[in-house]
Amino acid sequence: MQAEIPSGLLIIDKAPDMTSHDVVAIARGALKIKKIGHCGTLDPMATGVLMLLINKATKLQDMLMSEDKVYEGSLKLGITTDSQDAEGDPVEEKEVPDFSESDIKAAFDKYLGDFEQIPPMVSAIKKDGVRLYKLARQGKVVERDPRAVKVTDYQIHNINLPDIDFTVHCSKGFYVRTYAHDIGADLGCGAHLSALRRTRSGKFDLTKSIPAMDLKTIGRDAILENLISLEEIAEILKK
Repeated sequence: MQAEIPSGLLIIDKAPDMTSHDVVAIARGALKIKKIGHCGTLDPMATGVLMLLINKATKLQDMLMSEDKVYEGSLKLGITTDSQDAEGDPVEEKEVPDFSESDIKAAFDKYLGDFEQIPPMVSAIKKDGVRLYKLARQGKVVERDPRAVKVTDYQIHNINLPDIDFTVHCSKGFYVRTYAHDIGADLGCGAHLSALRRTRSGKFDLTKSIPAMDLKTIGRDAILENLISLEEIAEILKK
């Protein structure tokens, strides 16, 4: 008889083309337990830090989800999509001017500090009890309330028009897709998010992560070697 699974946190490096729920389902199968939750949904195209909470650690979900995040992303100027990312259908295409580095920096600077975002239609937010993405699938567009968000820092790593690679340090509830879309709108040519990787959530990064697909193959004991215990979580949060 196998020993009971201890409570704690697993950091998964989510692969592209899978949902956060897919990762939870794989972990449940690998560990043979049902009580697993996740912190901070990642879109299917996104990769990186996905925190899985095991057993009693699920009680920490709200606290851990409220922490700031760090993302590495790429945006493509000139094309807007209905989902604001590369998974959506093109809505409009415009010529991309020969922007200077200062032009682009000015657009990013506008979204530094506290501001409001209007969530995308393709999102899990509910409107009158219905998920927005379900309405979007029906071709409906409804009014969304703006949400207060914050960007504490950003870096532009590479400009190779129409592509821009960046890192953004942001608050909970922040949509990087909308960030890319709004920057493109301010530049006048539109944009969409073409790649996204979450590298940190709160004080947890990819240092002790398990690649998502490895959950299927490495076995229960190897998975649990990477479990961050409740005591370790408490110590990390104190730092």
